[in-house]
Amino acid sequence: MALRFIGIDPDTGQQGSPTVWVDEENRELVLQGWKPDERLEAECAAFEVPGHAPGIPPHEAVIRIPARMVPMLREACDVAERAGL
Repeated sequence: MALRFIGIDPDTGQQGSPTVWVDEENRELVLQGWKPDERLEAECAAFEVPGHAPGIPPHEAVIRIPARMVPMLREACDVAERAGL
């Protein structure tokens, strides 16, 4: 795996570390974030979009990252786009 580190939550401290990477080999953005509480996960699981089954498949997860990390997400998208991923 060729992970390219983009950034970590600047307010991380010692209580977690939401992080953004770009996986150039698998052509994916990789995000580490906080687990949702039961209410948020249930709300996400109940959300319906035409052509998409409701629920969260066992191989997927809902995560939360702080909005202050938007610049890192933009950078990760730019890196992926420039690399032709």
